[in-house]
Amino acid sequence: MNIADLTTDDVANAAELWREAGLSRPWNPPERDIERALSGEMSTVLGGFDDRGLVATVMVGHDGHRGWVYYLAVTDRCRGTGLGKRMLEAAEQWLRERGAVKVQLMVRSGNDSVLGFYEHLGYEDADVQVRAKWLI
Repeated sequence: MNIADLTTDDVANAAELWREAGLSRPWNPPERDIERALSGEMSTVLGGFDDRGLVATVMVGHDGHRGWVYYLAVTDRCRGTGLGKRMLEAAEQWLRERGAVKVQLMVRSGNDSVLGFYEHLGYEDADVQVRAKWLI
């Protein structure tokens, strides 16, 4: 498997993968998030490709100090193969190369099945709350 930055040619396939993985929401079209990440200097979307095409993604970005990981997704047929771990490691390396000293991610309430995955890879509860406000 090859891991590389996605291009605008990959947007539709990545959005479909996020929908398949249950990561998208009706009020937040994934295509917009992908395009925004690809056009920024402080972010990207990494894709995992096999001989059949795109099989995994992870969006990664940073603010110069703290890195964030979003949309870690692996296609159904490749789950349980270690691909999620490889994608997360690639995102962490991307952040290290850009000077980030910490990486954070959010797990939606109710998505308890992935907490064990992240804990196994060294991610712990940061004992913080995330607050949000819509600007639109």
